[in-house]
Amino acid sequence: MLARISGKGRTAAFAVLGLLFMTGLAFASVPLYRLFCQVTGFNGTTQRGLTAPGAVNGEMKIDFDANTNGKLPWRFTPEQPNQRVVIGARNMAFFTATNRAAVPTTGTATFNVTPGQAGQYFTKIECFCFTEQTLKPGETMRMPVIYFVDPKILEDPDTRDIETITLSYTFYPVDSGKPSS
Repeated sequence: MLARISGKGRTAAFAVLGLLFMTGLAFASVPLYRLFCQVTGFNGTTQRGLTAPGAVNGEMKIDFDANTNGKLPWRFTPEQPNQRVVIGARNMAFFTATNRAAVPTTGTATFNVTPGQAGQYFTKIECFCFTEQTLKPGETMRMPVIYFVDPKILEDPDTRDIETITLSYTFYPVDSGKPSS
């Protein structure tokens, strides 16, 4: 088809095709980046798993960090500031959120670990961050995260000297579609 179009028409057709390709790429970039981070642990993105591989000889300190976006009227804290865990073993930590508003509010948590290169070895089995959380006015909810540190962290030259991993969450309000007042 492009062979029948001459000079300026062919250039315009290629420009339109290029524009369509770039627009498609722009829409696909966020899900592709998210997938890349989940697969590689890039930028501290944790992994998801079903079961822990089992304890090995080695321990690690896990620090917990909890934050809320200023637009979400919650108090959000870890129940313990840190845990000492056996690498490869299944572990559980709890966070507490309280809705300080007079109306129900819904939040969603983003997460990462530092140092960033540890993300590919930090695996969550269950987490409150996998779904939105809704709290009634004044309600306090205890939220668990079940996780393990993959024993492969000890074999990677970039991570085998890591002694502490910080698991950080930030809760954001879920947009209800209503204009803010």
